[in-house]
Amino acid sequence: MEPKVPEDIYKSHLEPNRPSFGSSNVDSARQNLASSFVNGFVNAAFGQDKLLMDDGNKWLYKNKDHGMLSATASLGLILLWDVDGGLTQIDKYLYSAEDYIKSGALLACGIVNSGVRNECDPARALLSDYVLHNSNVMRIGAIIGLGLAYAGSDREDVISLLLPVLADAKSNMEVVGMAALSCGMIAVGTCNSEVTSTILQTLMEKSESDLKNTYARFIPLALGLTYLGKQEAIEAIIAALEVLPEPFRSMASVLVDVCAYAGTGNVLKVQHLLHICSEHYDHTDSEEAKESKKDEKAKKKEEKEKKEEKKEEKEKKEEKKADKKEDEKEKKLDLSSQQAVAVLGIALIAMGEDIGSEMSFRSFGHLLRYGEPVIRRAVPLAMALSSVSNPNISMMETLSKFSHDSDQEVAHNAIFAMGMLGAGTNNARLAAMLRQLAVYHAKDPANLFMVRLAQGLTHLGKGTLTLSPYHSDRAIMSPVAVGGLLAALISFLDVKNIVLGKSHYILYYLVSAMQPRMLVTFDEEIHPLSVSVRVGQAVDVVGQAGKPKTITGFQTHTTPVLLAHGERAELATEEYIPLTPVMEGFVIVRKNPDYVSGS
Repeated sequence: MEPKVPEDIYKSHLEPNRPSFGSSNVDSARQNLASSFVNGFVNAAFGQDKLLMDDGNKWLYKNKDHGMLSATASLGLILLWDVDGGLTQIDKYLYSAEDYIKSGALLACGIVNSGVRNECDPARALLSDYVLHNSNVMRIGAIIGLGLAYAGSDREDVISLLLPVLADAKSNMEVVGMAALSCGMIAVGTCNSEVTSTILQTLMEKSESDLKNTYARFIPLALGLTYLGKQEAIEAIIAALEVLPEPFRSMASVLVDVCAYAGTGNVLKVQHLLHICSEHYDHTDSEEAKESKKDEKAKKKEEKEKKEEKKEEKEKKEEKKADKKEDEKEKKLDLSSQQAVAVLGIALIAMGEDIGSEMSFRSFGHLLRYGEPVIRRAVPLAMALSSVSNPNISMMETLSKFSHDSDQEVAHNAIFAMGMLGAGTNNARLAAMLRQLAVYHAKDPANLFMVRLAQGLTHLGKGTLTLSPYHSDRAIMSPVAVGGLLAALISFLDVKNIVLGKSHYILYYLVSAMQPRMLVTFDEEIHPLSVSVRVGQAVDVVGQAGKPKTITGFQTHTTPVLLAHGERAELATEEYIPLTPVMEGFVIVRKNPDYVSGS
């Protein structure tokens, strides 16, 4: 297939032309960054593109600072899973004069090795020297690269490279957060005691101001990932988190708790989370959805008048009271961070089965209408998590409504969630919605950036990849995929400072959830073989007697064939016998010795 350029996805020629003041083709660094991501997502794993392969440097220098990092790393997406051919093409960027480009090249090396087991360990060989590099920018590329390359492998040697970064004096909170997250990704669902104890130790040593840093949220996420799906095993960790200062403690406890029950459908936990969401905390200005400035001015005037009227003694008393109130307010305000995590947690726990997802969708509707601003910002992300790569029409309509919300962060998250919903589906309805949004937000660079990302995700791998963490007839959850999705979605809880700030490279954690959604058949010598298969909507036949039909409304195709969400394939004839019970991904078939053609 011909490589695509971002313009093939944006289809600007379909947008109604508005007379633009000043020429609209001015290069903006943010739009170039968006194009870098779109180019990476669309050509993911195809090994060719038109921006970076011909003359990469020309395109890279159209980006600024961290933009260069993400643009270079998108090369890893294009060459995804091609360890032998890909690393040689990335290699030349490792000798660049720019630290950002070098760091991006390191991240690209990690992305290429994502999910690939190779006895030569190229990722470890290339990245290990940079993990404790003097420059924090270089560290980030190497650390995330290792986290992606060895996600789910629980390799002692790789973890021992990353753990010293947590205690290193030169590491800023961003590097510490990413290093913890990479350890969590490598040890996902293994309860690795070394990772757990080091991360807990790091949390205890951090000051209160460090824990207020937006990157601190990734440290408890790493703990949660280490115990992903392990249920009761997390209780000792939650007890250990009790020593942390309050605002952070409640958020961390909820986060590790929901990770431990991911995909279990545990109703009691969901009730507990809904209870957390129903609390009301008095917010100060920073948290509340932009209060009208008039109110603030009026309050200030009143305060001044009161101060003038009252005597010094009373003033002193008032100050003491005010201090107490402020402390209380701070406590109350900060607790709202756990609500955002709780909303994501509802989706994380209920995403395994359809009925749970429907019930949670209904709850999300209530939270969107009656919830606090913090909760409303998290709901679109939770919706995205509960139906990844499944463009459900009712959810798309809801998200489309909130993509025009007056609260900017709700709009950002809703637009990104639309991209997650349709990731890799090429859904025409969604693509049309996003084009309309691009026109609507044409003047707003932040929202336009989100629209572009969503467009890139919708056409992920030209429609051949999926981000869904469930496989084998949606019966088994891939912990690595869930870890990658969670890392991306947790970063969207503070979208302004992380994704729209300088840490957009966190989006590359989605790589760990990418997998082809096609069915390819091979003979026993692993030569591709075209077989006719029936593809239709899967029917649940568990516990039915006899040989019930497993699919309904089928069409007959010859392999390779793409399987959409909720579809299942079965061989159309009895000429071949599949060697696996589940027809999905790569399937080896054997000739049926008893088959007689024409019978």
